[in-house]
Amino acid sequence: MVYRWHQNYFYILYISVYISEFVFFTEEERRVRANDREYNEKFQYASNCIMTSKYNIITFLPVNLFEQFQEVANTYFLFLLILQLIPQISSLSWFTTIVPLVLVLSITAVKDATDDYVTIFQQSQSINKYPILFFHFLSLQKEKWMNVRVGDIIKLENNQFVAADLLLLSSSEPHSLCYIETAELDGETNMKVRQSLSVTSELGDPNNLAQFDGEVLCEPPNNKLDRFCGTLYWKDCKYPLSNQNMLLRGCVLRNTESCCGLVIFAGPDTKLMQNSGRTKFKRTSIDRLMNTLVLWIFGFLVCMGVILAIGNAVWEKEVGALFQSFLPWDPPVDNFLFSAFLSFWSYVIILNTVVPISLYVSVEVIRLGHSYFINWDRRMFCSRSNTAAEARTTTLNEELGQVEYIFSDKTGTLTQNIMTFNKCSINGRAYGEKPVQPLDFSAWNPLADRDFCFYDQSLLEAVMVGEPAVHEFLRVLSLCHTVMSEEKREGVLVYKAQSPDEGALVTAARNFGFVFRSRTPGTVTTHELGKAVTYTLLAILDFNNIRKRMSVIVRNPEGRIRLYCKGADTVLFERLHSCNHELMNITSDHLNEYAGDGLRTLALAYRDLSEEQWEAWAERFRGADKATDCRDDRLAAVYEEIEQDMMLLGATAVEDKLQDGVPETIAILSLANIKIWVLTGDKQETAVNIGYSCKMLTDDMTEIFIVNGHTVQRNQESECWSRHAPEMEGRKLRLRDGVVLVPLEMDVEVMVLLTGSLIRAHALEADMEREFLETACACRAVICCRVTPLQKALVVELVKRHKKAVTLAIGDGANDVSMIKTAHIGVGISGQEGIQAVLASDYSFSQFRFLQRLLLVHGRWSYLRMCRFLCYFFYKNFAFTMVHFWFGFFCGFSAQTVYDQYFITLYNIVYTSLPVLAMGIFDQDVPEQRSLEYPKLYEPGQLNLLFNKREFFICIAQGIYTSVVLFFIPYGVLSHATQSNGVPLADYQTFAVTTATALVIVVSVQIALDTGYWTAINHFFIWGSLGTYFTILFAMHSSILFNIFPKQFHFLGESALWPNCVAAILNRNPHLIMFLEDVLQAQFISNNI
Repeated sequence: MVYRWHQNYFYILYISVYISEFVFFTEEERRVRANDREYNEKFQYASNCIMTSKYNIITFLPVNLFEQFQEVANTYFLFLLILQLIPQISSLSWFTTIVPLVLVLSITAVKDATDDYVTIFQQSQSINKYPILFFHFLSLQKEKWMNVRVGDIIKLENNQFVAADLLLLSSSEPHSLCYIETAELDGETNMKVRQSLSVTSELGDPNNLAQFDGEVLCEPPNNKLDRFCGTLYWKDCKYPLSNQNMLLRGCVLRNTESCCGLVIFAGPDTKLMQNSGRTKFKRTSIDRLMNTLVLWIFGFLVCMGVILAIGNAVWEKEVGALFQSFLPWDPPVDNFLFSAFLSFWSYVIILNTVVPISLYVSVEVIRLGHSYFINWDRRMFCSRSNTAAEARTTTLNEELGQVEYIFSDKTGTLTQNIMTFNKCSINGRAYGEKPVQPLDFSAWNPLADRDFCFYDQSLLEAVMVGEPAVHEFLRVLSLCHTVMSEEKREGVLVYKAQSPDEGALVTAARNFGFVFRSRTPGTVTTHELGKAVTYTLLAILDFNNIRKRMSVIVRNPEGRIRLYCKGADTVLFERLHSCNHELMNITSDHLNEYAGDGLRTLALAYRDLSEEQWEAWAERFRGADKATDCRDDRLAAVYEEIEQDMMLLGATAVEDKLQDGVPETIAILSLANIKIWVLTGDKQETAVNIGYSCKMLTDDMTEIFIVNGHTVQRNQESECWSRHAPEMEGRKLRLRDGVVLVPLEMDVEVMVLLTGSLIRAHALEADMEREFLETACACRAVICCRVTPLQKALVVELVKRHKKAVTLAIGDGANDVSMIKTAHIGVGISGQEGIQAVLASDYSFSQFRFLQRLLLVHGRWSYLRMCRFLCYFFYKNFAFTMVHFWFGFFCGFSAQTVYDQYFITLYNIVYTSLPVLAMGIFDQDVPEQRSLEYPKLYEPGQLNLLFNKREFFICIAQGIYTSVVLFFIPYGVLSHATQSNGVPLADYQTFAVTTATALVIVVSVQIALDTGYWTAINHFFIWGSLGTYFTILFAMHSSILFNIFPKQFHFLGESALWPNCVAAILNRNPHLIMFLEDVLQAQFISNNI
């Protein structure tokens, strides 16, 4: 049951949400009174019913048609259909347009309805009907989620999803704690702790909860998952509320028997749904080119209509006037100009097939097939995690074959995000050398983790002899964290950490004898070398991306108050006491050494506090915590006050190994002329080492330029530039105000490493961003370190805007979401940090190495197939349509069609549709193994060589040439040909059938020549389409159908006579046979070339 509802929420998070609601006022703050629906309904708050479906039974038809007619092609053909209903200008029956149009609209409507109902409507309906317990009239009643209202008090049980955004009132656990899993919100799979206010913690009794009448004043609905600001008014007192008191919809209650909460936000107002807005629609470069080409084709159609209309005017004036006595104009035509006007619209109708109505549907079918190929690829399946590759969109497949820039996260993307404690520096001494055998902790520590490996005996000896600095170092690791401990059975501990780093550090302390056992809101219990010690937890100073550190203030059993802090060395070193200077230099050397080995580092420090210092600071802390405005800023300022003059203890280094196949993947992608940028928040040295490990950086690179600086002015004075200026001059790199500009020629391989401070200084400055970008793009490898999630997105946007290249971003965590959404293509790694990145992505898989197959095989094939499909599609339509244009010069510009109306209707939807689809879905130029062995095959997509404006004009020129041959040769032959009895063959029926048959045969032969990879499906569709044509041809030209439907089938005669006519033509015109043989032979040779 839990798994199924997990899937329901999974769908809700990634679908595009369409929420329609009436907003009668702008909500600036929210007032909620417990157990008072009448009061709360005055504010017209949203109900808890979630309607994620786009349509319902009533709105489906009008809304879907409205959306479909936003496509220019559909609107165009609707306009043509209206024109065909006017007898004076239509020489075709209305069904020649309405049949293809209705078919296209119907297929799209069925697809939309199926997607909306199956993947969205059913999911939301099942969630809406999920049962929940809520308090009503002094009793617990069972109700559906959809009927819950703001102000209701509901009861949750273990492993149950939270139905709405709740203020936690009470819990079955001691101290009113409850544990939740937030994977559906932030992608983190660890458990988090929430606690109710102490004044409401005793409301566990149903009578007390049903009589609770507190009122909450809080912020309006928003999408900030990590923030909540409000105040509870109850019994003439007010109590500040924070995110620690809230349970958000989408969380799962874990390890807690039950809890009760007050509904603050419901339905579309919940933070879950506020974060599930519409995903930005991404279009490929081929889509944009096609829209331009369709407009050009329409312009070409208008030009042909004008030419033929002018011809009609001339013919009517010079020739048609001679026949007025016995062949007058049909009313309302009264002069040759009006006749030309009507002729123009008639030819717009006849030549409309030059704008292919089935093009867009065919493209979507092909893309859908390509997406299934990605989903079905067993070589992109990870058996260890039981995860298959998934194409989460069908609109970007061919774009995968044109990628020029890849922006990759490091942790969890290039690396495994499975951390192991590797080395440490304590009081100036480094530990962590690797002898042959790992240490055996189980002999003296029964609570040790058997999977933990450490090799340096000296650290264990220091623990055993009782070195104070070592003990204090390990004590920091066991106390300064947010890890949750669960004891599965006696002596078997399982840690639930918010990050793998934190779990690795707590596990290291555990194995060295400082075992974290449990926590309450006010205490932390550890076992220090076998002795149970309980610390009073006075305050937790939270970690965030701005602070880059966390601290705890604890009181030990002896009454001493101490602050323990861990965080980034760049942040923590600035807050050390001045007496730490020498130790800080030694530790910095160790940190640089660790970073050079590719390890992730943290610095540790402490500060002793007197009782007076603590009391004074605690008063300021409580004031900031209770603030209703600018609470976060005030808390940050208070934290800053206490985290000063600390004493350095040392530093930790944890290892995050590369994933399998990462170096090989990067090497192959580089050979495909794909530039890879790594964007990471790690230290500069760590970033460089990872660059070497994954072969982004190589020993043959002449220089590595490291660029940093917190402001533009500081960067312009950077020693880095002045130090390397001579070498840059020698390499035709020139400086302007200290900023490197792109060389005209780059004859050496250079790598540049950019820091977050530089990105803030340059990428955010409009007058400097061009130099910044050109500098980076001139280098073979680029690594940006110490960057924030926002800066990652900024770098991607910068390349998109100025380089006009296809970009791909790949990451695994919530901090990569903005980058993934910004890039043309977003790829999510389903790893250790939940599914947030996957939910925001266009494609997902579990290993970075699968990226080479996604791009070099599926991407290249998709681009190749789509280009060949489009070239052939435009060719066959021009060959078909232009015959009408030439015929206009021989029929007095009367808008008479060459083909019969049934052939016009069936040409694109029966006779030629399936072969081109088969080619677009199955065609290959080389096998998949060759695509991986020769990455240079990928470059045509990057250069857009296979389908561009030049290729388009070549296709239409070939189509026009084919139409000339198809029209003039039969016309020249039949105009003077006779049967054996002397009867002329120059009748309309014979000419129409001959031309149509030649057209179908020629385009079928052409696609056979264009097909590079034959399958049984290709054979069946190509030759089956030809067989279908002849079957329908003989059926429709038979006397049986004419006798049954004389008004619908105007052609007379037996179909069996037609082959005899063709034979007579060929027998009397041997030069025709020779000409067709030459044409086909030339076509074959050109295709082989």
